[in-house]
Amino acid sequence: MKKRIFIDMDGVIANFAKAAAEGGWKHRPDKYVSYRNLEVMPGAIEAVAKLNEDFDIFIASTPPWDRPECWGHKRDWIAEHFPYLKRKIILTHRKDLLIGDILIDDSRYRGQPDFKGQWLWFGTNQRCLDWSATMKYVYKQNPIYETL
Repeated sequence: MKKRIFIDMDGVIANFAKAAAEGGWKHRPDKYVSYRNLEVMPGAIEAVAKLNEDFDIFIASTPPWDRPECWGHKRDWIAEHFPYLKRKIILTHRKDLLIGDILIDDSRYRGQPDFKGQWLWFGTNQRCLDWSATMKYVYKQNPIYETL
C-alpha cells in the first residue's frame, strides 16, 4: 500500500502570498484574493506529479468559510493545474483529523502540529524551504521509492 501524503494548497502549490501582496491585502487577504487566478508555486507541478507516481496524494485545504464560492474556485484551480487530483480534495479546518503519513503545509494554525503522521512545515527551514528541498527530504525518508 502506498503511503498517503496530504498537500496544502495556499502557500504550498498555489502562490497565495504573491496574490495577497499584489492586491495590497495585509489583513485577512483570504477575504479578497481570487483563488481562480493564483500562480503555481515554483517547482510544484513537477514535484506533485512525481509524488503522485509513488504516493497516494490528496489536497488538504482550508477555504475561507465565509466565501463558499471559493470552494468551487479551489476545485477549478486544482482541475486546471493538477487535473489528476480534482477528485482528491479535502476541505477542512482540522488537519489533525486527517489520517495519513505526511502532511506538507505552510501553516500551523489548523491542527498541523498535532497531525499523527509527519508534518513538513513548508517554507520554514532548509529541509522544506521549497519544493526541491522538500522532495529531497521526502525521498530520503522513504528510500524504498525511486530517488530523484
